[in-house]
Amino acid sequence: MNPDLASKRRQLRILMIAPTSYFADYGCHVRILEEVRALTRYGHRVIVCTYHNGNDIPGMIIRRSIDVPWRKRVIVGSSRHKLYLDAALSVTSLRTALKFKPDLIHAHLHEGALIGGTLARLMRRPLIFDYQGSLTEEMLDHGFIKHDGALLPWLRRLERRINRLPNTIITSSDNARLRLMQSQRSTELVTVLDAVDTERFAPDALAPAERIELRRCLGIPDNSQVIVYLGLLAPYQGSDLLLRAARTIADARPNAFFLLMGFPGVEQYQHQAEQLGLGARVSFPGRISYPEAHRYLALGDIAVAPKMSLTEGNGKIYNYMAMGLPVVAFDAEPNREILGDLGIYARSGDEDDFAAKVIDLLCEPERGRALGTALRAHAVEALSWDARVHELLTVYDRVLAHRSPEPGAQITPSPAGRTSSDD
Repeated sequence: MNPDLASKRRQLRILMIAPTSYFADYGCHVRILEEVRALTRYGHRVIVCTYHNGNDIPGMIIRRSIDVPWRKRVIVGSSRHKLYLDAALSVTSLRTALKFKPDLIHAHLHEGALIGGTLARLMRRPLIFDYQGSLTEEMLDHGFIKHDGALLPWLRRLERRINRLPNTIITSSDNARLRLMQSQRSTELVTVLDAVDTERFAPDALAPAERIELRRCLGIPDNSQVIVYLGLLAPYQGSDLLLRAARTIADARPNAFFLLMGFPGVEQYQHQAEQLGLGARVSFPGRISYPEAHRYLALGDIAVAPKMSLTEGNGKIYNYMAMGLPVVAFDAEPNREILGDLGIYARSGDEDDFAAKVIDLLCEPERGRALGTALRAHAVEALSWDARVHELLTVYDRVLAHRSPEPGAQITPSPAGRTSSDD
């Protein structure tokens, strides 16, 4: 972003509502973190209202809801506990808003948009909804509700109502924007892609001596080809499928080793790996803190993104790209939007094809390195947070000035750095 342009903007007071156990080193948490960091770099004041549990971030103003002593574990995805946690967060958000007097409210997740919608109407402030994916589809992915359940139609109606509350919905992918256009023609939809810190996430993140030591600590044998995954461990993330594919890959490539990083359910997946005979070929270091993520990814030769959801973004891929790692993912629109022609795509949900694509890359290391170099170059050129904060501030400027394009308009940077709209 041009510093001169930033200095001409008035400093904004932004209230972010994050109905989650922030910060917890995954997914939308990283987007919230990087948005706040980028906004504060340009002089804007941001307060994040969130649940009682989660890690504090140095330099970030966080207001937590009342402590719930019986619920200390981080909540991932849908949970019945969210009902009372969201009620407590509503109280905290209201108190914070009345004291802070924000210029606008920036809500994450549908529960945040519901809380923010009430506050926005009460305080007569605009509401921005940072859309991470469909509420009902997430519940289905997590097995929280069933396709034939009585709750599904009611929840779909609730989701549509929530989607109509904000002045603008920001999506992290154009695929999500196009899906929303089918049902949200009365609300402005804007694509503000995810991004990555390409200075920290870089191929040379580890010195040679550090690399050797970290490989030793993780039990990675010498001369192994390392396949890395960093994200949540869950069926909808493809974790079960990935382990089954790993069995096929290990049979074909005796030097293949899998570094599968994330949480929850580490013990469950360790047990599954043992049952598949992969105990000596897989390392599960558990939850990796975001400040350490680049060091662990630097051990990889290939990165995998087997996420099964068709409605959510796949933010881990941005980090893979910045690290210069070739990426194997399923053939889904969110993945193609990020990787373009530089991704290696397996048929959606096909574990045998996924394994075959990984094996092909392991057999052609020069091809993998070339793809990784091209992905790294694209990340450096087009995926910086400085570019994203400019797009975000453009949305803020417009809603504060009550200027809106036609519903469903897209606002994304062209290769030359311009913006474009389509109807």
